[in-house]
Amino acid sequence: KPQSIESSERVQLSGTYNVRKGKLQLPVNRWTRRQVILCGTCLIVSSVKESQTGKMHILPLIGGKVEEVKKHNHCLAFSSAGPQSQTYYVSFDSFTEHLRWHRHAAKMVSQRINSVDLSCCSLEQLPPNLFYSQDLTHLNLKHNFLSADQRLQQLQRFSRLRSLNLSNNHLSQFPLAICDIPTLTEVNLSCNYLVSVPCSVGAMTNLQTFLLDGNNLNELPGELGSLQRLSYLGLSFNHFNHVPQILEQLPSMEKLCMAGNSLETLTLQNFRLLRVKHIDLRLNKISSVVPDEPDLLRHVTQLDVRDNRLTELDACVFPKLEMLHCERNRIACLKAKGSFLKGIYASSNELQQLVISPVPSNLTYMDISRNHMEALPDWLCEAKKLEVLDVSHNLIAELPARLLCSNSLRKLSVGYNQLQKLPERVERPLLEVLDVQHNQLLELPCNLFLKCNSLRCVNASANKLEHMPPSSLSEDSHSVLQELYLTNNRLTDKCVPMLTGHTHLRVLHMAYNHLQTFPASKMAKLEELEEVDLSGNMLKTVPTTIMNCRRMHTLIAHSNSIEVFPEVMQLMEMKCVDLSCNELSEISLPENLPPKLQELDLTGNPRLNLDHKTLEQLNNIRCFRIDPPPTFSSNETTGGPAVWSHGYTEASGVKNKLCVAALSVNSFCGSREALYGVFDGDRNVEVPYLLQCTMNDVLAEEIHKTKSEEDYMTNTFLVMQRKLGTAGQKLGGSAALCHIRHDPTDPGGCFTLTAANVGKCQAILCRDGKPLPMSLLHNIGLEEEYRRIRQHRAIITEDNKVNGVTDSTRIMGYSFLYPAVLPCPHVQTITLTSQDEFFILGSRGLWDAVSPAEAVEAVRNVPDGLAAAKKLCTLAQGYGCTDSISAVVVQLSVSEDCCSCCCSEPAQPPPSPGLGPYPSSSSAIKERPSDGSLPVPPSSCSEISSEISTSEMSSEVGSTASSDEPPQSSLVLLHEQAHHPHLHMHHQTHPLSTHQQAHATTQPCQYLFPSSELPSARSCCALHPVCLAGSFQRQLSSATFSSALSDNGLDSEDEEPIAGVFSNGSRVEVEADVHCLKAECSPQTSPPSSSTQEPALLTLPPPPPPPPCTPEPPEEGINLNFGEAENGLERDESWQGVGAGAADGGKSGGKRRVNGSVAQQEQSHNLIEVAADAPSKKPGGYFTAPAQPDPDDQFIIPPELEEEVKEIMKQHQQRQQKPAGSEQPSDYYDTPL
Repeated sequence: KPQSIESSERVQLSGTYNVRKGKLQLPVNRWTRRQVILCGTCLIVSSVKESQTGKMHILPLIGGKVEEVKKHNHCLAFSSAGPQSQTYYVSFDSFTEHLRWHRHAAKMVSQRINSVDLSCCSLEQLPPNLFYSQDLTHLNLKHNFLSADQRLQQLQRFSRLRSLNLSNNHLSQFPLAICDIPTLTEVNLSCNYLVSVPCSVGAMTNLQTFLLDGNNLNELPGELGSLQRLSYLGLSFNHFNHVPQILEQLPSMEKLCMAGNSLETLTLQNFRLLRVKHIDLRLNKISSVVPDEPDLLRHVTQLDVRDNRLTELDACVFPKLEMLHCERNRIACLKAKGSFLKGIYASSNELQQLVISPVPSNLTYMDISRNHMEALPDWLCEAKKLEVLDVSHNLIAELPARLLCSNSLRKLSVGYNQLQKLPERVERPLLEVLDVQHNQLLELPCNLFLKCNSLRCVNASANKLEHMPPSSLSEDSHSVLQELYLTNNRLTDKCVPMLTGHTHLRVLHMAYNHLQTFPASKMAKLEELEEVDLSGNMLKTVPTTIMNCRRMHTLIAHSNSIEVFPEVMQLMEMKCVDLSCNELSEISLPENLPPKLQELDLTGNPRLNLDHKTLEQLNNIRCFRIDPPPTFSSNETTGGPAVWSHGYTEASGVKNKLCVAALSVNSFCGSREALYGVFDGDRNVEVPYLLQCTMNDVLAEEIHKTKSEEDYMTNTFLVMQRKLGTAGQKLGGSAALCHIRHDPTDPGGCFTLTAANVGKCQAILCRDGKPLPMSLLHNIGLEEEYRRIRQHRAIITEDNKVNGVTDSTRIMGYSFLYPAVLPCPHVQTITLTSQDEFFILGSRGLWDAVSPAEAVEAVRNVPDGLAAAKKLCTLAQGYGCTDSISAVVVQLSVSEDCCSCCCSEPAQPPPSPGLGPYPSSSSAIKERPSDGSLPVPPSSCSEISSEISTSEMSSEVGSTASSDEPPQSSLVLLHEQAHHPHLHMHHQTHPLSTHQQAHATTQPCQYLFPSSELPSARSCCALHPVCLAGSFQRQLSSATFSSALSDNGLDSEDEEPIAGVFSNGSRVEVEADVHCLKAECSPQTSPPSSSTQEPALLTLPPPPPPPPCTPEPPEEGINLNFGEAENGLERDESWQGVGAGAADGGKSGGKRRVNGSVAQQEQSHNLIEVAADAPSKKPGGYFTAPAQPDPDDQFIIPPELEEEVKEIMKQHQQRQQKPAGSEQPSDYYDTPL
């Protein structure tokens, strides 16, 4: 494992100084700047550039000397001992450093060293200076590149050596030199490709510990029997298919490790003559046990047969057995002697019967979770020393009546069973942790809290509880309860008074119950609360007495109907506030925010109106989330229905480190593609952040190289592994990607979903209400993975981790474990059908707490993606997850005619969820930017997708920090690089009148094609519309720009540009004049989208390729009618239906603001007021979005022009009433404005 020199525990001093080697009198040697490190017992000198590559000079100081050099200021001479001593002169920068180095080095020189650690030093041979000290007793040379050649013969010189570690080198053959060191008591030769052990090993008569794990051995020499003192022999992960008979000659043997070999039958007779106490037979292929006489196996106290193929196990043949490990087998019946038994670990089997006799009076720990037990044995109540009992994930319907009367039981886990009630008999047990989640409990014992005075944590989530037992019978409560989890029950307001007696409560989770109020007087009594989760209820307010909870650091109350922002910002310990998916309209903040505040989530509040001052104040929060400027999904822009929409959430763990990240690109490489991802760094934040920022760019490049889904996904992960750089050497992370794609070469084809994953991030598709796994967990439980890592001499530790690092055999990063651990993903492609409702991407923390079936069931009836993702995260936390969690829920609406090419009316978006009137998943409020970036909270770079260009990033961040005035910051630059695959558009949502809903047509923004390249408007179906030459639309503060179908002046029959449209090099510029005009639209012509805007110049990028664009619903009360093209092209009725559907899907409760919130509806016909909101025209024709508003950019009409403007408006109204086909002069759109 690579180690940085600076981070090594052995480093005492380090720095960069002038160094000179050899005698000062010789003119040949010169002073050179070098990296100098005082490490362990050596002085290490290396060049500054190569200090991390292992090229270094090592000077042992034991027995040497350190002297001051009087001729030079602050100079020390370091000399080694021995006949070939060397001297290094080091000139320090100050007297303080000189003194410190002198003091430390003098200690080394004077001491007699007996231990040297040169592990992980990239050594190819033993350094000569190592042999200057002959007094070594411990030598560590593991993780180097040493080979068993003549150079290792010099190890014989250490006549006092007792411990030698040569593991993880390149020996390939046994080093015979060590057999001549009679003092050795411990030798480690693991992972060295050894194929045999020589006979001369019998000469090491003092050997006590001999480790030969991870080699290619299949037999042992007979001379090994002469090692009479050998007590621990490690033979794990070799090729033995039987227990070597020579072991019977070792009388001192206490521990035999033969894990990971090829044993198929466990013949206990082979252990009859052994004196071993601890037998480790993990990860073999044992399927049967040949018994022996019990009296002959009385020496065995610990037996480990985890991860084998046993169907039954009778451990009664070991009468003095104390510890039994038999996890992950297929055992249905387990028998054991209970006289000496202290621990039983039998999870993940098929247990139906557990027979232990006599009663295990010494049993302290029993884990029989994840089995098929229907009832617990009665002797459990008689186990007087039992402290921990885990029987979760079984079929238990009733617990023993006296189980809660135990005077020893400290932790009881009975979750995920079929319990309908708990034992009523509770007699002051010492129980501290009670986990009864995921049962069918209707109530808890009425005296549970009265009698259990030691209870610290209770988890009763996912039951059917309707009320809670009292915490005390009087005002004086003796409760010490600190954590209470009641998520996903049926609790009502009546249960809240029952909580007030738990005065020491720190964590309270009551999400997804039936709470309508939380009385303020009750909250006032819970003064020690630190974390509260009240999400998914029907609360309208958070009690004001939450201010009494001075230690409060986390408040989660999303998916309610909260209208008033609570005063939690005055609590100085506050770190996380989540009030998303509510009905907030405004927030009030104190002058100074809490100093520890790290996260504030206000997404999904459609009525929220934030002024500029508030936004500036919130920008300082590390993770501030708010609805971005809204967009339609890419498929709505082309006139078809929204095929996908998404929501995501992230939550940090108990250590407040966000070790997860999410990726969402709604319009990826074109309008008919999308990309979503979830990344989990386990305990590091670097790897998930790098994956989030880079992986979509890598995938975009790989798609152009190959069309095979498996190839481009696999290549993406492999290229990303290289891009992780140094972060990927020591650190790792899981990743899951989902790519929705439509084959551009097959216009009549369907959408496909390609999922790829490594590690523990997974994707689950909901098809017809049932979970369909799209991912695969790569671990040693898969036979092919286990066989592969065995080929690469990897060791699997007792916690089933490869070399003790990770339990995933395929994961990003961890380069030092290559080739045992790879970044090669599992790839699965499936064709989406109308039965596919949504898919979920989740990190490890989510799937460890919530099963795929439960996740699908939990969010199936939640039509909003954000609310669904939030619910999954809250459920996982309510079920006990303390790690970072990330969830992405992508709603799908694939129609049955996805493979047909006929124009059809688009499907309506799903209805809004019942919790609050926020828009549905396909509405503007919930859509993320079409560029695929995550929401862009100011000062939160971790959520910015790397696909956004520099200009976009500045405009996106700026747009969230603006309000109604000045409105310029709402504009996003249209000028992008020519190679950019698509435009990033925003739009506004406004209510439409009945007349407009029936007739308004909103066309997407498209490039201008020559007539020969224009596709026909009638040949496209609802899901595969061909790019039409329509208008482009853009959010311009409170005004919008729109036009009718032929307003670009380049119809299929008329190539002559109309007035106001002109070409400028590779760009097409449109100058438009928008006034407050009301036009009557005839049924024969398509009415234009109504909007207001002052003259402005928009610039489009070069034509190819066709981009996804954003339609924009018009604003009520203001109409704009652009002149039709001279040919008067008739409109198809089907396009009116498409426009109406798209416009109807974008309705919202008020006027959309540029920061993502919705202000109250304003119906203004005052031109001065409207013009003040419009952006001024910039030189060169580009709109800019400054991060901070510029007062000079405000467009204000002077009072003296007001009359003239009104006159012009009246003239326009008169001209609009002329027939639609009448031609307008070329300068019609040129006005004094």
